[in-house]
Amino acid sequence: MAQTCELCGKGPRYGNIISHANNIRRRRWNPNLRRVRAIVKGVRMHVRVCTACIRAGRVTKAA
Repeated sequence: MAQTCELCGKGPRYGNIISHANNIRRRRWNPNLRRVRAIVKGVRMHVRVCTACIRAGRVTKAA
């Protein structure tokens, strides 16, 4: 399953870990996704959205 938000499309970001000995290896930062029950186009369904979208009010949660 892809690590992307279904609303904003936010996905993983990539970068480097650099140790004290200057050893470099790749790492990735995943978005903070939550599976919430929301109303999408008048239908209740489960969506995987990032916590930034939840806090910004872009998700209308279903009761």
